[in-house]
Amino acid sequence: MNWDEIKGKWNQLQGQAKTRWAKLTDDDLLAVEGNKDKLVGKVQERYGITKEEAERQVDEHQWN
Repeated sequence: MNWDEIKGKWNQLQGQAKTRWAKLTDDDLLAVEGNKDKLVGKVQERYGITKEEAERQVDEHQWN
């Protein structure tokens, strides 16, 4: 699934993101709005990891 599709289905996919990255709050997920860069930033912030690691995790996540 590409990021245009993810953005369009973000309301349905928030649960997947919450399951994968449990430290993200509901407010975090609302703020992301299906934007990959915002999600990477939130994952990086909440988990204290590098931007590269956060990007890797987001890219490797199986969105469906």
